[in-house]
Amino acid sequence: MTSLTHPDIFIAAALWTGFVALVLTLLLGLQIIGMRMMLRQRQRSDARALARWRPLLNAAIAGEAPASLPPLRSGERLPFLRLWAHLQGSLRGEANEALNDVARRLGIDAHARALLVRGNRPARLLAALVLGHLHDREAWPDLLRLAGQPDNTVSLTALWALVRVDPRAAADYMVPLFIAREDWALSLAAGILQQATEPAAAALVRLLPQLGVDRLPRALRIAEALHLTLPAGVLGAALQSTSMPVVIAGLRGVRTPETLPEVRALLAHDDWQVRVQAARALGRVGERGDAERLLALLGDREWWVRYRAAEALLELPALARADLESLRASLTDRFAADMLSQAMAENAAA
Repeated sequence: MTSLTHPDIFIAAALWTGFVALVLTLLLGLQIIGMRMMLRQRQRSDARALARWRPLLNAAIAGEAPASLPPLRSGERLPFLRLWAHLQGSLRGEANEALNDVARRLGIDAHARALLVRGNRPARLLAALVLGHLHDREAWPDLLRLAGQPDNTVSLTALWALVRVDPRAAADYMVPLFIAREDWALSLAAGILQQATEPAAAALVRLLPQLGVDRLPRALRIAEALHLTLPAGVLGAALQSTSMPVVIAGLRGVRTPETLPEVRALLAHDDWQVRVQAARALGRVGERGDAERLLALLGDREWWVRYRAAEALLELPALARADLESLRASLTDRFAADMLSQAMAENAAA
């Protein structure tokens, strides 16, 4: 028997490699074809489910829900849930309750609770949305567990559902969490807490006196994002803080004149960012006599302080256009006059 030479071994190896690659390519092609066939079959199945249930849900929205409903087949559950959640998100009032009634009659609440525990990620997200719309109190423990997940999308969706289920209990849980989680955007926190504004305000008022200077600025920014009017004592303490971030966050939340003395004192602060926010706060809540204070800021060495002071003059409720023209004519500082003129021109063009 003759042994193979080196070139023969290489040729045989190349042939076998090509053969294996061909087989793998064929298998991959078959898998792709199979997946496309399954996708089309699922799409057809979903379309049949939607065609069956959309008219019934539309009838419920119109206040004409049938006395008896057909059974919801297992293969129809996910497309039904997606359609139901989509309709819930676009409706308000009695229509929402009508959809909730249909869902409970079909046992959707129990199915969604099961998905919340055993479903994959998309199913858990959908289940959380459904249970939030249903105000399902039984789902509270599982939603609370999901809210602690490291997946931000899952946890925020669960928090949204929690506030729909029980706004007061959710606010007590979420306000400290949103203060601690600085990696979450304030807009997301505010968007969720807006569904429980009063409980969130109460929770913030309780927490603010207990927070250190590291957490206090974010808590004040959350109050600002929710357009909350904080008690004068709480806000006044923030404005008298030695921490610049706390003072700035406090000034941004000034909405009533109770803290005017503190705001006026901060117009002379060493830090220009504080002076900027003090000018803006004075524009929101100031009195006619504060015009002189803002005129003085038009001569500040920082451009942003001068600009915000000019804007604040235009916002003072006690000053009419004629008063502003008179104030501008009285200015001897050319840069101050130019800044006020620029602000007046921008205001007129807006």
